[in-house]
Amino acid sequence: MIDKIDKHYKVKTLLDAIPYIKKFFGKTIVIKYGGSAQTSPDLKDKFAEDIVLLSLLGIKPIIVHGGGARITELLTKLNIPSSFVDGHRVTCEDSMKVVEMVLSGEINKNITSLLNHHGAKAIGISGKDSSIINAIPKDGGRFGYTGEITKVNGTLINNLIKEGFIPVIAPIADSAEPNHPGFNINADVAACEIAVAVGAQKVLFLTDTIGVLDKEGKLIQTLHKESVENYKKDGTIAGGMIPKVDSCIDAIHNGVNKAHIIDGRVEHSILLELFTSDGIGTQFIRKDNPNNGIDLEKLLEN
Repeated sequence: MIDKIDKHYKVKTLLDAIPYIKKFFGKTIVIKYGGSAQTSPDLKDKFAEDIVLLSLLGIKPIIVHGGGARITELLTKLNIPSSFVDGHRVTCEDSMKVVEMVLSGEINKNITSLLNHHGAKAIGISGKDSSIINAIPKDGGRFGYTGEITKVNGTLINNLIKEGFIPVIAPIADSAEPNHPGFNINADVAACEIAVAVGAQKVLFLTDTIGVLDKEGKLIQTLHKESVENYKKDGTIAGGMIPKVDSCIDAIHNGVNKAHIIDGRVEHSILLELFTSDGIGTQFIRKDNPNNGIDLEKLLEN
């Protein structure tokens, strides 16, 4: 009897996912991949399985990855100083070499290889390749070789998708100057800009928290531009969470339907967000949305 109930539950779960599969079929979803999901062997495998499943279901994933922990680890070993301001790394010329080596070399190729091993057709690229991402010094150079994106070649990325590839993008940007070492781009910001450039349906940020938390440590399920600004002013949103929420707000006000910050420590968190009625984490909406914060996608499909 228990086995029969279990089988019935599994079938119901699959049937419940059908409306969401229909909704996202043929759509592009940008996933910022970082935190524990990027370092835990078990979570890495679950992530790869999720991406392969999305691709098989006709959804077009784009992976933008970080690597801050590994960069900091290597900089420490090499005795190269590193600091952060409002969640953005200050990048000197020496640290820029390490950033590119870690992101474009080690991490990008590891992710690409993992996805291919699980049956995906992934291709690892840097923002420097064919000048996919262009940038200038952030805040006039106050952050050194940390850059501010000026342009993303969304057409080239979409062409890769049309050829059946899953792009895995390292957030290193090209400069207009020849022989320039390039720019270190915050991966959250890069994911947002890429999502806008390719006309993505959603952008998901995998993090090491259940979402955006209030001062009591409780999950804030829905945010919009004004509420984000208020939470930043009173210190509820601070540090490394600032680039994430700012990127989410920028994305939804520039053509992306919805942005989400979800817990990458939860196995198959991507599938839980996309294919269940409850979803997980914090969603970002436009305040002028006539649905007034209601997730119409999910409401219409239940």
